[in-house]
Amino acid sequence: MSLLLPHAISTYFAISNGGDIASVEHCFTAGAIVKDEGKTHQGHAAIAAWQRAAQTAFDYSVEPLDMFTEGDRVTVTSKVVGNFPGSPVTLSHAFGLVDGKINTLEIV
Repeated sequence: MSLLLPHAISTYFAISNGGDIASVEHCFTAGAIVKDEGKTHQGHAAIAAWQRAAQTAFDYSVEPLDMFTEGDRVTVTSKVVGNFPGSPVTLSHAFGLVDGKINTLEIV
């Protein structure tokens, strides 16, 4: 099943699946905040470093399965498969959008 994701979120998942990390500037606001695995990453440089570290540490793919939209908040359930402990896992990505870009992202 293919989901019709907002452009910024689609770009984020492309990055997560081995895409160009420099694209974070195109999908995240300058002061965006990402919370993942108990850590907070703020701004383009920190978010790019977080993505780079994940891509370096593991081989994985992320498949969006379902999407729920409420105003500027979009929650995407995804299946993540890779060479990490506990694979595969189902994760919830809660995106907050501002002017079409990701301003907040919390992954649980």
